[in-house]
Amino acid sequence: MKFLRSWKFRLLLFFAVVGPGFITANVDNDANGILTYSQAGAQFGYMLLWTMIPTTIALIVVQEMCARMGAVTGKGLSDLIREEYGLRITFLMMLGILITNFGNVVGEFIGIAGSMGLFGVPKYIAVPICAVIVWLIAVKGQYKSVEKVFLVASFFYITYIFAGALSKPAWIEAMKATIKPPAMAAFKQSSYLYMVIGVVGTTIAPWMQFYLQSSIVEKGVTRRQYKTSRLDVIVGCIFTDVVAWFIIVACAATLYLHGNRDIRDAADAAQALRPLAGDWAYILFALGLFNASLFAASILPLSTAYTVCEGLGFESGVERKFSEAPAFYWLYTVLIGAGAAVVLIPGLPLIKIAVFSQVVNGAVLPFVLIFMLLLINKKELMGEFVNKTTFNIIAWATTVIMIGLTALYVYGQVRGGAG
Repeated sequence: MKFLRSWKFRLLLFFAVVGPGFITANVDNDANGILTYSQAGAQFGYMLLWTMIPTTIALIVVQEMCARMGAVTGKGLSDLIREEYGLRITFLMMLGILITNFGNVVGEFIGIAGSMGLFGVPKYIAVPICAVIVWLIAVKGQYKSVEKVFLVASFFYITYIFAGALSKPAWIEAMKATIKPPAMAAFKQSSYLYMVIGVVGTTIAPWMQFYLQSSIVEKGVTRRQYKTSRLDVIVGCIFTDVVAWFIIVACAATLYLHGNRDIRDAADAAQALRPLAGDWAYILFALGLFNASLFAASILPLSTAYTVCEGLGFESGVERKFSEAPAFYWLYTVLIGAGAAVVLIPGLPLIKIAVFSQVVNGAVLPFVLIFMLLLINKKELMGEFVNKTTFNIIAWATTVIMIGLTALYVYGQVRGGAG
């Protein structure tokens, strides 16, 4: 009985703290992420499934550090960077984050337009309506209500698991490909190496670290609840990469198998699935894309508003009223309005905007990871919660690998954009 009571208490404590880690990890599967995974499956079948394991480990390591810093210090990441390293460095980083995230916001509204187009809704109707919905969620809601909406959106990603199952993949082949990389000959193909970099290198984005830590602080998670919060992060990272695995599998079992390998955007993948896997797989994939785009269109501007306002010393947080945090809400409003407006302007080079945001993303990411590691190893800041030696080795290795992959990915994006 004592054992059962102990587990019941732990389960209740987990559901009290769950949210920030689970939500942040799942937003990583946005319209751009879905496109990358769809291309991976369509172009190379099951050959990229092995990347899911190292990707999940890297994501858990970095996200856990942010959750720990938020719980121990009670401050957001940009807050800590400003206090420890000064306003000038913080301002430059905030500028980079702002430019990067705006490009990503545009990408999410492109995803909204594409997914609604699959159901016959024109973008001139879908994008403005969704922009208003996104704005109302944060501006009119309290933190608990906003978090509940985001958690529901996170669990909606299960549609991709069903879509993957409906595609009737070769399960044994897929499982083998998950634990065993292909022969070295595959890595000599520039297109395969580029896709490996694309899948792994886009996993850890700067905005995720800022948003997670700010959410931990606003939720009121303290060092006493840190272990449960860490479980939230781990469960979220595993769930989001299971979803990614099923997206690759769905496209590998249908598009790759039938030679349909030219995927220009995530909506293309859903459209191509219809004659191969049936209406239900098509509908679930399209609904998943809409959910992912709308979800990320809410989180990315929110993350940006948190990051910039904390870094520059302005009040922030959805718990506050508009009059109490005007800079926070106005920045959130402008990002949503401008991001939606860009998608509606005919003739703009939307792909180039997305590529440019990735270039800036790659330039900012190494600085964020290094600052995180420097901060989390400050004894006067973290006390007994500084990184242990083993964890430091893993974290620094993850950072070096992510810097290398991101640098290669940015180089590939620049070359592709120039071409």
